[in-house]
This record gives sequence, structure tokens and C-alpha cells, in this order.
Amino acid sequence: MAIATMTNKGQVTIPKEVREIFGLHSGDKLDFSCEKGGRIVVTPIKKNVDDLYGKLFKAERKALSIEAIGDALKRKFQQPEL
Repeated sequence: MAIATMTNKGQVTIPKEVREIFGLHSGDKLDFSCEKGGRIVVTPIKKNVDDLYGKLFKAERKALSIEAIGDALKRKFQQPEL
């Protein structure tokens, strides 16, 4: 069993063995939920590319052609003349 101590600021360091088991890294998000009987459940929130599907979709936005996208990228990354 891994034990951690809460600081006076309410911070808890997750023990290394637990971080390794769940593959947790700095900046990862955790979900805290409370159950009956005073049990706290901590669940890592893992995001993947599939979770982003449709986030940028706007029905009113006109679709760009492949050529238009290519031209925009060329303009964006064009080397300045010296």
C-alpha cells in the first residue's frame, strides 16, 4: 500500500510506484470523486487523438481545397529573403 501526506496547501505527492503503474507524468489530469463511507477515488484522465474528433468542426465554415491548404502552408513557412 502506498501512503502520501497532504501539505498545508492541500497538495499530495503521488508515490512513485503508483505513478509508474498508471504511467502518470507531470501535467497529467486526475479526476477525484467521493464515494459513500469517505472513500476518495482518483482516476487518471487519459486523452488520445480520438477524443479530439469533431472539436474543430464548424458547419458554417467553408471547406478548403488541398491546393488552398498547401498554398497557406507555403506562405506561412516561406523563408524570408535576406
